[in-house]
Amino acid sequence: MADETLTESPNGGTAWRKFAYVALPGLVAAGVLGAATTQGLLAASFAVSGDNFKISASHLEGTGFAQYGDVATSVDKTSRPVGLSIIEEAELSDMCMSALLDLPIGKATLLIRAGEKTPVTATNMVVDVEQLNGNAHFSAIEIGHDASTLNKVSGPQGDSGAFALQSDTVTINDLTMVSWAVSSGTLRLSGLKLNVKPGTHECF
Repeated sequence: MADETLTESPNGGTAWRKFAYVALPGLVAAGVLGAATTQGLLAASFAVSGDNFKISASHLEGTGFAQYGDVATSVDKTSRPVGLSIIEEAELSDMCMSALLDLPIGKATLLIRAGEKTPVTATNMVVDVEQLNGNAHFSAIEIGHDASTLNKVSGPQGDSGAFALQSDTVTINDLTMVSWAVSSGTLRLSGLKLNVKPGTHECF
């Protein structure tokens, strides 16, 4: 598929909360949750699956960035700490997403690649980060900002008195990230390629 665009409808946007066994229908259904998150009808960290997934990109460029501590809770009520990262407008080059699937016939990997020639673009992107690596540059960064008074993003706010950071822009090269959940108001995947491969074939 040369160019796949997922944009916000009157009822909302697009969300990824876990790659499903049936990939495309799962992504469409998850859009309902993303719509509610973007419009403030649900908390940013709704119930996630019991597995994390990986995201990589050669370059991420973001305008409006904030991060603070949060909790991701699975449907089995298991909770884990995450860094809730919010980017108002993001571009990702050479993006890869991978999720391991335990199927009746054995383990498989769901791979989504996009942005090789034209960057992936997203608005109001919210990521539950477990681990992030890369070379980062921030402009006008504020470290130790109160999480309930963030003003460089229009996304969710943290608890009063909680530690947070925010910046006007963020640039990350050679990004690798382990996440439990991602939601986005709008998402454009240029040069989308989706594959399900037997065995383990993660992005990194």
